[in-house]
Amino acid sequence: MNDKELLKDAMRVLKATSRTFYIPITFLQKDLKTAVATAYLMMRAIDEIEDNENPEVTNDIKFAILTEVSSLLKEPAFNEQKYLDILEPIKQYMPEVTIRLGDWIRLIPNGAENIVKNATSEMAEGMGKWARDNFQVHTKEDLDDYTYYVAGLVGVMLSELWEWNAGIKTDRELAIGYGRGLQIVNILRNQQEDMEERGVSFVPDGWTKADLFKYAEENLDKADRYMKDINKRSITLFCRLPLALAHKTLDALKQGKEKMTRAEVEQTVEEIQAD
Repeated sequence: MNDKELLKDAMRVLKATSRTFYIPITFLQKDLKTAVATAYLMMRAIDEIEDNENPEVTNDIKFAILTEVSSLLKEPAFNEQKYLDILEPIKQYMPEVTIRLGDWIRLIPNGAENIVKNATSEMAEGMGKWARDNFQVHTKEDLDDYTYYVAGLVGVMLSELWEWNAGIKTDRELAIGYGRGLQIVNILRNQQEDMEERGVSFVPDGWTKADLFKYAEENLDKADRYMKDINKRSITLFCRLPLALAHKTLDALKQGKEKMTRAEVEQTVEEIQAD
């Protein structure tokens, strides 16, 4: 495929992988849209390794592979054959988005390569360590660390992309809060599923649901403050949709609901797009 065809195919995979993020990414323009789309696909590629539930894909294997992938991403030129060799022991259990990591890297716009590759490398290393430690969260510090690697650093990477493309400067801690806030709402929403399907809990010892709600509120407050530094409409729209969904999901969970209804999600999307 040429670059135009590959980008179109990448957007297909993105939409199939996560409609929730596909929609706000379409709000972005040109190179920034491509950079964020490829970053999402790259991070989803390694996330699928971390999340894989096949008994053949043990936590030790996840640690070994994610650590090797992290190192590979630090090299100036990505060696796709080496990546596929690293992935070989688990390749049969991996989805398209993971196997095609090399395609996503090829699409990163000039000037954004180091931002996206470095963030994905750091995420892979962090995820690998958490897999090795069997995802055991016991303290608030553990929760901070885990949510940083899987989401907070996404906020940092996005901020670096905003500055690269639009000259927008944001506060790093608030950027981490933006990513962490979205993640803790996901943890709250998937708490039972994580325990039943993966046998893991991301809730610190002794914490109640009220403690988790407070943690989510504190980070979503940082996310709200993060938004104030962004003065470009397309980027604001991109950031607002996941944040609005997180706020509304948290409100639904507080009311004892499992999640937002599909109608509520669609209404939120329409509200953001109409703004």
